[in-house]
Amino acid sequence: MKNISSLSQLGLDLDEEKSILRPFQFDWKSSKEFSKRHTKITIVGVGNVGMAIAQTILTQDLVDELVLVDTNANKLEGEKLDLQHAAAFLPRVQIQADTDFKITHHSDLCIITAGARQNPGESRLDLLQRNLNIFKSIVPTLVRESPECLLLVVSNPVDVLTYIAWKLSGFSPNRVFGSGTNLDSSRFRFLLADYLDVNAQEVQAYMVGEHGDSSVALWSSISVGGVPILSFVTNKSEEFEQQVLEKIRKKVVESAYEVIRLKGYTSWAIGYSVANLARSLLRDQRSIQPVSLLSKGFYGIGDDVEVFLSLPAMLGRSGVVSVAQIQLTDEEKNRLQNSAKTLWEIQQQLLI
Repeated sequence: MKNISSLSQLGLDLDEEKSILRPFQFDWKSSKEFSKRHTKITIVGVGNVGMAIAQTILTQDLVDELVLVDTNANKLEGEKLDLQHAAAFLPRVQIQADTDFKITHHSDLCIITAGARQNPGESRLDLLQRNLNIFKSIVPTLVRESPECLLLVVSNPVDVLTYIAWKLSGFSPNRVFGSGTNLDSSRFRFLLADYLDVNAQEVQAYMVGEHGDSSVALWSSISVGGVPILSFVTNKSEEFEQQVLEKIRKKVVESAYEVIRLKGYTSWAIGYSVANLARSLLRDQRSIQPVSLLSKGFYGIGDDVEVFLSLPAMLGRSGVVSVAQIQLTDEEKNRLQNSAKTLWEIQQQLLI
């Protein structure tokens, strides 16, 4: 499949505003350069989330070499040994771990899960500033060791931290992105599928915008088996169905809090989510998934507003290749733009 920018070479006059996918700004490397080569993934942070990602990546045979980095040397060594002892049950892979970032040399994908947790009484800005200081010690070192890598941020608050990682890296924006609402969208699809009694894989639905309470459910673009859900709604009691849909949206937002209340943290779902992103990226699958990316210029967000929000994007070996141009309602577009303004105001207070 050719890159959308090459369609003009076929004699097709492409109107960018009317196209399904809008090319993303990036420095291009042909996927052929990366085919049939040794693949290396680094995970920074071996907490519950980092290890769930590691375990899922290993079981899905996505990598030749997996590197774990953390400041806690004992836990790091223990996690490495625990995974290595499963070698007889896993695809052949080299597993390494160290507190020294030199071990990350020549990584293809670096996944950052490290970060500070919010203390009682601490403001969001204070937490962000502490995480900024942590990222200042992580990102430049990763970039120095792996100047050709892709950076995937999972740490929360993911949107602002992805912006910070991008600024610190000096990379083109296509190579730095966050896990964003990819998991939110999976929860959304599960709840819709459960309500409609269908397989979740038959549901096409996205949560976009800021990861968290203000995420936006794109009702206007949901389809089940190719049937737009809004046309399904109009065939029933519309007021009742709209109430059900709104309950589903709220349940998506509350899902993480419920898991944390019950088991203390979330891990497995984000592990599968990030492993799925890694597969799309490193195997150049060109799948469309919502990730936190540089959103200026998309959906009415100003070109002077450098914020990262989740939008449905085509992912390949070069990172973000293009962004799907979904027809949003005025309400959906306004909510996206308001999230962008809020994040931009917060980012301008950071001391990067």
